[in-house]
Amino acid sequence: MKKLHINTSINGNSAEFLCDPDATLLSVLRDQLNLTGAKEGCGSGDCGACSVTVNGRLVASCLVLAAEVEGAEITTIEGMAEGEVLHPLQKKFLEHAALQCGVCTPGILVAAKALLEKNPDPSETEVRFWLAGNLCRCTGYDKIINAVMDAAAEMRGA
Repeated sequence: MKKLHINTSINGNSAEFLCDPDATLLSVLRDQLNLTGAKEGCGSGDCGACSVTVNGRLVASCLVLAAEVEGAEITTIEGMAEGEVLHPLQKKFLEHAALQCGVCTPGILVAAKALLEKNPDPSETEVRFWLAGNLCRCTGYDKIINAVMDAAAEMRGA
């Protein structure tokens, strides 16, 4: 199988890689580019552990072919903090103890960030709806929802 040459941008940096035509974005991120924040939970787009954004759209990277991201802007959990400065969502997840084993956390953080970029003042129902595609097997969702709501308020300056 002939490898494809892909040029893209990941977390604001130019990136290029070779991949098989059937390689998923998740496998390239983790296995070739050493961006291991996105996790493979299910491999079928049902759990949200591999959530990233492609051109601002939240996607399950296990369902996106790497060949489809030619020229795209990809953002992963690794691009959320600014150096050592955590994003407000990351801070609030720590403050609210909204994580346990951590497998789902990167995907939930990426999804929550995508929500707050589209809607900086979501209702609790909107947060729950938006994060419905992200499954957590360790913790209840209340701490996660509270952390997102608190981060949204802080980011709005409320």
